[in-house]
Amino acid sequence: MEQVPVGINPHIPNVARMYDYYLGGKDNFAADREAAEKVLAIVPATRDAARENRAFMQRAVRHLAGRGIRQFLDIGTGLPTQGNVHEVAGPDAHVVYVDNDPIVLTHARALLAGSRSGVEVVQGDLRDPVAIMDEAKLIDFSEPVAVLVVAVLHFVQDSDDPARLIGLLKERMAPGSHLVLSHACPNRPAESDDISHVYDAATSGIRLRTRAEILPLFDGLDLVEPGLVNVAEWRPDLAELAPLQGVGDYLLGGVALKP
Repeated sequence: MEQVPVGINPHIPNVARMYDYYLGGKDNFAADREAAEKVLAIVPATRDAARENRAFMQRAVRHLAGRGIRQFLDIGTGLPTQGNVHEVAGPDAHVVYVDNDPIVLTHARALLAGSRSGVEVVQGDLRDPVAIMDEAKLIDFSEPVAVLVVAVLHFVQDSDDPARLIGLLKERMAPGSHLVLSHACPNRPAESDDISHVYDAATSGIRLRTRAEILPLFDGLDLVEPGLVNVAEWRPDLAELAPLQGVGDYLLGGVALKP
C-alpha cells in the first residue's frame, strides 16, 4: 500500500510526479504512472526526452557558473532528483527554487533541510512572476542572475500570455543575466491533441508549441550558441554522459544573454 502524505490526492495524475516517473524516480503514485504510460504510448521517446532535458539544465548551469554567474532562480523546479541546480552551480552560488505544487515544496524543503546557506525554496507560480521575484530574497536583481524556466512553460496556457510573463522576468533581470528555457514541442500535429487529452485529466493541462512559437520568448536577448535546439544538441561538449540518440525534437531548449 502506497503511503499518501496529508493533503495529497493520489488519484489525480500530477504533472510533477509524472515527470518524476519519466526520470525513473519513485515519488509517484499509480495514477501518475498510468497517465505517464499513456503519454509514452503516444510518444515513446518521452522518457529519453525528459532525461535529456534534465541534462540540458545541468549543462546550462555548469556553463553559466563557469561564466561567473552566482545567482540562480529556478522556476517550476519539479521534484528533487540527482544533479539539482545548487549541486551543479557550486558552493558559493545563491539558488532559489520556486514551485506552486505542495508535494514539490514538501520534498524540496525536506531535501534541503540542514543544507548549506544560500539555498531556499519558495512557493510561487510562473503566472505571477512579479510575486516570485519579490519573494526570492536571496536574489539581488541588480546583479546578473540566471533565470531557469525549464520544461514548465508548456503548462502555461495561451490565455495566460507566456510572452508577457517571460517579458516581466526579462525586465527585472540585470544586464549580464541569462534566461535558460526549454519547452515541449510536437513532432506531429496529432501528437499534440493526443497528449493534451492525457494532461487534461491531470493537475495541469499542456500546450505544446512549435519552434516558431517558442523562439519569440527570447526576444530582446542574445541567444548563446547553438541557439534554440533539441535539448540533447545544446552544448554536448559540456555533458558528463553522451546524449541519447533518437530522442527527436520533443523538447527544445536555449540559453540567452541579456545585453
